[in-house]
Amino acid sequence: MKIIYAIATLSGTIIGVGLFSLPYITSKVGFWVILGYFLVLGTLVILVHLFFGELALKTPDFKRLPGFASYYLGNWGERIALISTILGVFGAILAYLIVGGEFLTNLLSPVFGGNNLLYTLLYFSLGASLIFFGIKAISKVEFWGLILFFVILFLIFLKGKYLINIENLFLIRNWELGIRNWFLPYGPILFSLWGASLIPEVEEMLRENKKLLPKIILISILIPILVYLFFIYLILGITGPQTTESALSGLRNFLGDRIVSLALFFGVLTTFTSFIALGLTLKKVFWYDLKIEKNIAFAITCFIPLTLFLIGIKQFIPIISFVGATMLGIDGILILLMYRKIKPKNFLVYPLFLILFGGIIYEIIYFLK
Repeated sequence: MKIIYAIATLSGTIIGVGLFSLPYITSKVGFWVILGYFLVLGTLVILVHLFFGELALKTPDFKRLPGFASYYLGNWGERIALISTILGVFGAILAYLIVGGEFLTNLLSPVFGGNNLLYTLLYFSLGASLIFFGIKAISKVEFWGLILFFVILFLIFLKGKYLINIENLFLIRNWELGIRNWFLPYGPILFSLWGASLIPEVEEMLRENKKLLPKIILISILIPILVYLFFIYLILGITGPQTTESALSGLRNFLGDRIVSLALFFGVLTTFTSFIALGLTLKKVFWYDLKIEKNIAFAITCFIPLTLFLIGIKQFIPIISFVGATMLGIDGILILLMYRKIKPKNFLVYPLFLILFGGIIYEIIYFLK
């Protein structure tokens, strides 16, 4: 069960809020472009995660990315890792609040009334409680959450399979794309596949089975890739040009309220499990790496994203694009630099570095425009 929980924790965290951006993005660039991105970025993410897993096995426990960077790169690496990790996870938690709160509002407000702020605060309160209790509670939530996720996804497929039009995947003629649309998938897909921050957590969970970490990493990334491609096929196949940015609300015009409610529950579930797992990871960065008292680390982790939401930062796709391309790109480059310390002759590091660095430069240029 430790191995199953480990796979569920990593896969369940990777399958998060980024999932819901993918049908809309595919509607803008076409299925073949998305497939190409998954091939390239999927390979990149698997390699970087395997490198980090190898680092985790060779490094003393109870460290997170900043602790690894300090161990292998010194103070400068630790400072950069702290900034990228903290900003990246804050951005991810904020994205979960935005979309998870929206899903919970659409699910419950027709029955109980209330507005988006009320249900976002409810979503936040439940997630913060589980972040407070730690990995034992969260690993079980991830496991059962992942099981329920697949059940609900299958039920949506059963209800909507006769409405799927395969031509909806190919409405865009790729030669007509503008330069922005060609690069639109980069940040969201990198965000959707990234789970490196959880690898030290998974390694600690395995205990005497740590030698299985590489296989667990590989399985835990392949599962989300297959799920994402199926989700794109399912949602975009049904909703076509009416696909919305958060995917599920567009189903209401095609499926009954009952199945839409099930889909919204599915959305709450997938964002919620990732929210609590990444929240726990960031709490431990403050606790283990910055030596901040445990309860203060918890408060910083949870309440800064909530504050950002309350002051009006609520744009879903721009947030995950920026976090994916820049903050996660920086994390990936640091992992590659650390990996060179233990495997200096592995030349795969260089093309991976160029892809990540190019993505950071492009996203910063676009952001400044």
